Amino acid sequence: MVSFKQQSSVALAMLAGALLISILMYWSRPSAELAAPIYRPVSVDAALVTQQNLRIPIEAQGTVAPLRATLIQAEVSGRIVETAETFLVGGFVAAGDVILRIDPRDYQTRFLRAEAGLKTAASNLVQEQGRAEVALREWKKLPPGSQRSQAASDLYLRKPQLEQAEAQLLAAEADLNTARDNLERSIIRAPYDALIGEKHSELGQFVAPGAPLAQIFSIEQAEVRLPIPQSTINYLDLPKGVEAYEGGADVELYTEIGGKTSSWAAQPHRTEGVFDERSRVLYLVVRVEDPYGLAGDKEQSLRMGSFVNARIQGREIHNLVTLPRYILRAGNLLWVIDKDNVLRNRQVQMLRTGGDQIYVTAGLDEGDLVCLTLMDPSFTGATVAVQSTTSTDQLMRSKVVSE
Repeated sequence: MVSFKQQSSVALAMLAGALLISILMYWSRPSAELAAPIYRPVSVDAALVTQQNLRIPIEAQGTVAPLRATLIQAEVSGRIVETAETFLVGGFVAAGDVILRIDPRDYQTRFLRAEAGLKTAASNLVQEQGRAEVALREWKKLPPGSQRSQAASDLYLRKPQLEQAEAQLLAAEADLNTARDNLERSIIRAPYDALIGEKHSELGQFVAPGAPLAQIFSIEQAEVRLPIPQSTINYLDLPKGVEAYEGGADVELYTEIGGKTSSWAAQPHRTEGVFDERSRVLYLVVRVEDPYGLAGDKEQSLRMGSFVNARIQGREIHNLVTLPRYILRAGNLLWVIDKDNVLRNRQVQMLRTGGDQIYVTAGLDEGDLVCLTLMDPSFTGATVAVQSTTSTDQLMRSKVVSE
């Protein structure tokens, strides 16, 4: 076995060798060179500010309603003996079309009786007129001074009888008109081009005056009430009160049907003139011509009760800058790149609108560079490298094309 003395010698020799190697490595080390840190600017995209005169579209929503709706009621009593083929919920009827008929036999009889009564009254009047002429000739033959009181002379000349015959003729004419009207009222016609929304009667049913027969609504025009907040009223060219629009802004209505977005053109017609007390909005009423497309070639019908979005073309506003909303930070702050490519905070003023765009009215000058890349607030004063520059008006055009 190796003795303790030998082990100690080997350990000391190894330590001495390690120390010698360390000294040699220290003496042969390369000289240290100090270098400044390399700073690489952050790459960003920028928008070149270009002021424009724009018409800001205002977004709103509403429900399609008919221009007019009518509850048709019976004006005479009787049993329904005939209905139109389109007398169904959802059926279309044209103005003047017969919707249903009430049994007219009683009213035809009354009309014939009234007609006969008129002829009788006319005959009685002719007879009285003849008698009055005969009485007048006889009256003229009487010797002077034989005339008595005015009442006696009127009676002798048959003036009261003549007035009675004339009154009976007028009453007979009135009875005939009433009988004719009741006969016509037994035929129920559509007052305008309409769609039947509800049925309240059926073939064979007995109805009394005032009984509801059907609910119809007009299909020539539809209306949509669009709420306009107080904050955006000044962006639109609205009429005062219920004054009708003359050449008002265009309105586009659109909604998604079956996974496809359909749109319809509409025209502003009037405002309702008062603010809603709860929501503080002013309702703008727009109209759509031929919503069901019966007179045109519309691919999709705008059915009553549909919920639609509306894009209203606003009035022209000068010197606006359009930017995407996502770059706006709390406190209405934007990143602006100065002439030294340094990020600076800039507070701006803008119009209060919805959507994914903002419209800056103050705080940006023509030719400023606005950073479009999302940056952390800690980058204030950082130097950046602009990779691409797009003018703000081109940003808006590309947005419109993408939509």
